[in-house]
Amino acid sequence: MINVLRTINPVTRILGLALVTTPLLISVDIVSAAVALGFTFLVAPICGMSWWALIRRGWPVFLAAPIAAISMALYGRPEGKVYAEFLFAHVTDNSLNLAAAIFLRVLAVGLPVMLLTAKMDPTDLGDGLAQILKLPERFVIGAVAGARLTGLFRRDWDSLARARRARGVGDSGRIKRLATMSFGLLVLSLRRGGTLATAMETRGFGRYGKRTWARESQLHGIDALVLLSCAAISATAIAVAVYTGHFRFLGA
Repeated sequence: MINVLRTINPVTRILGLALVTTPLLISVDIVSAAVALGFTFLVAPICGMSWWALIRRGWPVFLAAPIAAISMALYGRPEGKVYAEFLFAHVTDNSLNLAAAIFLRVLAVGLPVMLLTAKMDPTDLGDGLAQILKLPERFVIGAVAGARLTGLFRRDWDSLARARRARGVGDSGRIKRLATMSFGLLVLSLRRGGTLATAMETRGFGRYGKRTWARESQLHGIDALVLLSCAAISATAIAVAVYTGHFRFLGA
């Protein structure tokens, strides 16, 4: 399967994500969101992710979209024909249109995040943030180290569950079990974070001054092409909405 994302800098993914989603945040209409969402599914295969994989990876977005739409349908600004009302809830033509627009907009903003951040290497991203975007080196190195440790959460959770079961307290009360294990995981994470910070400080990661990098992070022509494509997607979505007369500023 073709995967364009393998050949581009992780910083390009972040900048491209901003180019695609930021213009969508200034409007609330069905057309621009639908166009942007269509482009997302169109380019997903060439980004190394099938449509089914994108849907499976984006399940939190598909869960959040209906919730946002329902709240907008009930509490959006009432205009037009009234279909139902109860206390502060009013279901009208305008609120239903806003609900549909918000539903598509959550998908149009959330799914590109799932697509562009898939299989992103934290070390490569850290190199790009520090060398290309010139973010503070101490912050970037600490963030990369923290991201590397997130993969241990699942292992620690399983270890805690086995330890509790061996002591005979693993199956008593789901809520209590969740609370105690979460607290244990928090304590374990704080201890590991403190140990890692001390180790990194000992090895010179906390020193000030000019830092050298083992791997040089650079932008190439393919990165510029991807950024132009992301800008073209958002511009096309807004242009189609304006041309069809459906464009609507957020809050208008």
